[in-house]
Amino acid sequence: MTHPTLKKLSRWKAAPVLLALTALSACDLAPGYQPPQYVVPATWHGQGLFREAAPTTIALHADWWTLFGDPTLNQLEEQATANNADLQAAAERFTQSRAAVMQARSALLPHVGLAFGASDNKSSADRLFRYKGAITATDEYYSGLASWEPDIWSSIRNKVRTQKYFAQEQAAQYAAARLSLQAELATDYFGLRGLDAQSAIYTQSLHYYQQALDVTQTRLKNQNATGIDVARAQNQLYMTQAHLLDVQAQREVMEHAVAVLVNAQPSDFHIAPADHLSDAEPVIPTGIPSDILQRRPDIAVAERQMAEANRGIGIARAAFYPHIFFDANGGFDSNGFNLANLANSMWSYGASASLPLFEGGLRRAQLQDSWSVYRETRDQYRTTVLSAFRDVEDGLSRTSRLRAENERLKQAVETALKTQTLTMTLYKGGADSYLDALIAQVNTLDARIDQVQVQASALQNTVGLIRALGGGWDSRQLPTPDQTMSFGVMQYSGLKEPASSQKELVPH
Repeated sequence: MTHPTLKKLSRWKAAPVLLALTALSACDLAPGYQPPQYVVPATWHGQGLFREAAPTTIALHADWWTLFGDPTLNQLEEQATANNADLQAAAERFTQSRAAVMQARSALLPHVGLAFGASDNKSSADRLFRYKGAITATDEYYSGLASWEPDIWSSIRNKVRTQKYFAQEQAAQYAAARLSLQAELATDYFGLRGLDAQSAIYTQSLHYYQQALDVTQTRLKNQNATGIDVARAQNQLYMTQAHLLDVQAQREVMEHAVAVLVNAQPSDFHIAPADHLSDAEPVIPTGIPSDILQRRPDIAVAERQMAEANRGIGIARAAFYPHIFFDANGGFDSNGFNLANLANSMWSYGASASLPLFEGGLRRAQLQDSWSVYRETRDQYRTTVLSAFRDVEDGLSRTSRLRAENERLKQAVETALKTQTLTMTLYKGGADSYLDALIAQVNTLDARIDQVQVQASALQNTVGLIRALGGGWDSRQLPTPDQTMSFGVMQYSGLKEPASSQKELVPH
């Protein structure tokens, strides 16, 4: 039996040990982390028709599609953001990553539990070395369990930080998915409106070609034209009808694609046709190139992956050092129901430590792997940044050139319409052949179709430029590492939804 004075002395000796463990818990073996700093240009090369945003210029807003002034597009974007199943799935992945943070964090705290049970046992009368007396017995026990692993080398803390960074990554992935959805919807919508404009042009042309066919048939009856003129007019009419059917089929397919994006049944979804295509040219504040590092969700994803890999090095390093584990167990055990008796009490406590000595190079391989993974994420981050610069430069170049091309095609359409009218007038008066009138008709139709196609492409490329600039997103919208924790340690209610809703952490 241990003397009480010795027990007190052992407690005093244990105090410095606990203090030492607490001090060592601040030991972090992960290398210092700073995102790479790249030299970026001061301005964009492909400015074109755009101007560099001044410091007072209002940046893109999250509802950037309102810049086009189309109420139908505004309604579709709101519907898609609220109901799209893929976007909701991305939000759930963010919620799941927050739960993973709490799972990893639980290893930092002591684990306490209860154990109880009872059994009725009978021993064989013929077993070897059987003790004299009854061969039946009962056993009941109630006990409490506790265990704790002090995080001396910050291995657990680095795992928690890794999960927090992963949750931030998933928040950025959600923002990227939302921007992708919104940009894809706007692109499909302007493609659909471009097909509407083509359909209107073909319909108008068909009306004109029918009149031209009537004129040639009348002139044939009056012997002022040949049968070849009628055949040419009929061919032009039938070919245009075929083109119209093809455009209508493309529009239906595009409408089905929009229906899926807004989470609607394609068979029940319909967008009313429009006879003209929007010629909106919104002014887009491009800012300076260095801003793109904070505006693009995909860059934020790559940076958080790099931070996660950095913490993985600390976890791999901690595996080389001793790990200590404490556990305690106490309660009552009896062969009857008289448990509440000090004589029937039992307890045990202890500590264990493990230190790897030889594992055939396992730990070294894991450490080398963690360093390689970190370098890989640095390379991926650099590639992502360069791709972002390329996307913006491509968007600036394409959009400015397409707008200039659209203006030239508008002028070409005006001259083609004049030529078509003049040649038809001359043909009706017998001063010109129908072949010249037919050539003018073909040139006019081609010019009008080319013009609306380029106009639709300019709108779609404007959407692409907005997407390349981040669509009004900013890395400051990411939740902080502490905001990724979804409930309190002592919280046992309201667990169906996270403590802070995804709408607060990932703004819609």
